[in-house]
Amino acid sequence: MAGELEGCKSLSGLLSGLAQDAFHGHRGITEELLRSQLYPDVSAEEFRPFLAKMRGILKSIASADMDFNQLEAFLTAQTKKQGGITSDQAAVISKFWKSHKTKIRESLMNQSRWDNGLRGLSWRVDAKSQSRHSSQIHTPVAIIELEFGKSGQCLAGYLKTYLIEFQERTDLSKDITLMSYPLSQRKGPFVHEESEFLCLEFDEIKVNQILKKLSEVEETISTLMQPA
Repeated sequence: MAGELEGCKSLSGLLSGLAQDAFHGHRGITEELLRSQLYPDVSAEEFRPFLAKMRGILKSIASADMDFNQLEAFLTAQTKKQGGITSDQAAVISKFWKSHKTKIRESLMNQSRWDNGLRGLSWRVDAKSQSRHSSQIHTPVAIIELEFGKSGQCLAGYLKTYLIEFQERTDLSKDITLMSYPLSQRKGPFVHEESEFLCLEFDEIKVNQILKKLSEVEETISTLMQPA
């Protein structure tokens, strides 16, 4: 039944099953389930090495987070090696990765994050009601609230977007000290279970400082993500 394994009719489904198992935590997808559903006429002895080969290829692509040029070069090399894949199989793998790259990357990032990540961010401009200096009473300040949890987003890009928007809409000229409040637990219909919140108070100078730091973080990440 080697000819059936070389075909592409069921390969897309196999790749989806492997991705669900390896990257999305669906551990109930077994070798026998994939064989019986997708390759019922192929023996377990023939199917096992084919499955291992496809799993290895998919993991290699995902672990390197290949862009489309890298993917094309990698798959071309696989078609030329002994015991590799056919050109038709390479086309199916390429199409699958182009459709699922983003979700797989996000899943791997979430799995590699041990601590809480940023779930949400909200802000408002308010008037300062208390200060050691009377001249600062009723001056505008930015109140920014960060929601943290186990499934987060990229802090640098997300926070920078909101701070830029805040900066464009406001004209904060007073040098007001940055204040932070302890993390607190909240419950409610629009709040993730076990979310934690951090509330920060900014003036214009602090906003500019944070934007500068976040730009530096963003540039460093972009540099590290460049292919060697």
